[in-house]
Amino acid sequence: MAGGNNVARMSPRQRMINLMYIVLTAMLALNVSSDVLNGFTQVQESLHRTNTTMTSKNEVQFKYLSGLNEQNPAKVGPWFEKGSLVHARSAKIYADIEALKSEIVAQADGASNRDPLKLVNQDDLEAAAVVMLNPASNKGRRLRAELDEYRSAIAANISDPEKRKAVETMLSTDVKAPAGTVGPYSWETKMFDSMPAVAAITLLTKLQNDIRQAENEALSSIITNVDIGDVRVNELNAYVIPNSNMIMRGGKYSANIVLAAIDTTQRPTIYVNGSRLNNSNGLYEFVPGSLGTHDFSGYIEVTRGDGTVDKRPFKSSYTVIEPMATISATMMNVLYAGINNPISISVPGVPMNAVQATMTNGTLTRNGDVWVAHPGKVGSEAVISVSAQLDGRTQQVGSMTFRVRKLPDPLPYLAVKDGSGNVVHYKGTPRRISKAALMASDGIGAAIDDDILNVTYTVVSFSTYFFDSMGNAIPEVSNGTHFSSRQKEQFRRLKPGKSFFISNVKAKGPDGITRDIPPMEVGLN
Repeated sequence: MAGGNNVARMSPRQRMINLMYIVLTAMLALNVSSDVLNGFTQVQESLHRTNTTMTSKNEVQFKYLSGLNEQNPAKVGPWFEKGSLVHARSAKIYADIEALKSEIVAQADGASNRDPLKLVNQDDLEAAAVVMLNPASNKGRRLRAELDEYRSAIAANISDPEKRKAVETMLSTDVKAPAGTVGPYSWETKMFDSMPAVAAITLLTKLQNDIRQAENEALSSIITNVDIGDVRVNELNAYVIPNSNMIMRGGKYSANIVLAAIDTTQRPTIYVNGSRLNNSNGLYEFVPGSLGTHDFSGYIEVTRGDGTVDKRPFKSSYTVIEPMATISATMMNVLYAGINNPISISVPGVPMNAVQATMTNGTLTRNGDVWVAHPGKVGSEAVISVSAQLDGRTQQVGSMTFRVRKLPDPLPYLAVKDGSGNVVHYKGTPRRISKAALMASDGIGAAIDDDILNVTYTVVSFSTYFFDSMGNAIPEVSNGTHFSSRQKEQFRRLKPGKSFFISNVKAKGPDGITRDIPPMEVGLN
C-alpha cells in the first residue's frame, strides 16, 4: 500500500481493501498447516496407546513385587515400600498431567469438551498458554517443580548408573534459550508459549510416556535387588563334587564328597571303596593310572540327635584321557586378513583360565573365554598352538594350521522394508521392488552376508545409469554412499516396470582395501 499523499488520494473503498489484505496476510502467517496438525493428532494417538501398554506393564511389575512381599515380608518389605512410593508418585504426576490436558481442551473447545483425544480447535494458539502460563495460577511452573522432584526421587531407586543417567536426561527440565531471546527463558515457556493446542497436548502425552518409562526402570531395578533365594532343606543326600570328570594322564583327580545340610558342629565319617577317608573336609584325591572310565562308590555315616547312625551311600565315576586340545574356527576353516576371526579354544578337563594359546603369522588375543585371531600375511599359513597348566606345570596339548585369505568382494544392496516392515537387503533383479521402497532408500550399502561371513563394507562412490526412450544411457554420480539429488530426481521419473543399473561401485572393507564390486540392476514392480 502506497504511503504519503497517495494514501490521502485513495477512496475509502480502496483503503478498506488494502487493510483487509494486510489482515489476511497476517492470518495466513499465523495459520498452521492442517497436515502438521493431523501429524500431531496421529502422534498423540500413538503415544496414548503406548502409555496404556506401559501402564499395564508397570501394573504387572508392581503386582509381582507385591506377591514377593506376601511370600517373604521380612526380606522384601523395604523394597516393596520403595516400589509402592515409586508407583504412587508416578500415578499422581501422570494424573496431574492428564488433568492439565483436559483443561487445555476445555479452554480451546469450551467447557463441554475435556477429552484430549477429541480436540476440535487443534490450531488454537492461546489455550495452552492461558492454562499453563497464567501468572495467577503458575500451573506450568508448578508442573516443572513437580517434575524436578519426581526425577530426583525416581533416579534414587535406579541402581545402574547408565540407566539412571538416561532417566535423568529424559525427564530434564533444563532448556536453552533461542538466539535473540531477552530475559529469562523457562521450560514451561518453551513447552507452551504460542503452541497449538494439539501440539501442547501431544507434548504432555509424551511427558506421560517418559514418566511411565522411568517408573518401569525404577520398578525393574527394585525387583532385581530383591533376594529371596532361601533354600529349605528337607532331606539328607550324599554328593560327590569333582573338580572335573575328565582327567589327562599325568593329571590329578580331585573331588569333594559331602553330605548336604550337615551339622557344622560334627563331621561325618566317609568310606570310599571300603576304606575310611582320613580327611575331615571330605576332600578325595589321587593320581589315576590307566586310561578310560572308572567307577568308585562308598557311604557317609552321620550321627543323629538321638544317637543313631544314618548311612547315606554315594557313587561316581571319572574318565582318564590323553592330553588333547580342541581348536576350531568359529566362522569357517580359514582365517581372513583384516577382520576379527573368532576362535574357540578349549582343553577337556582343564578350566579356561588355565589354557594359553599363541599364533604365528599374526596375533591372538583373548576376551574372557573367546579368542580372536588377527592374521598377518595373506597366502601364508598361521599356526595356533595351545598349552595348559596341569598341576602346576605347563604342558603343550595341541596345535592347528590355518590358511590365511584375503576377504572376498561384497555385493551391493538397497536396504528396503518388506511387507512385514522388516529391513531386508535387496540385491537386484530378478526380484523387483516398489517405487515407494526405492524412494525411501537413502543410498546403497555393501556387505558379505552369506551367514558364514558377515562383514560390512563402506561404499565410497557409485553411479546410476538410466535409459531414455531412444536407448541412450544417462549416467548420474552418487554423493558418496548416498543417492544424489539428481539420482533421486531420476527415480521420481521412473515408471512402473522400468529398470536402471547401479555400477562403478567402490567399497572399502575393514581391511582398508578399496575395491570395485559387481554392479546390480534395480527393477520396479
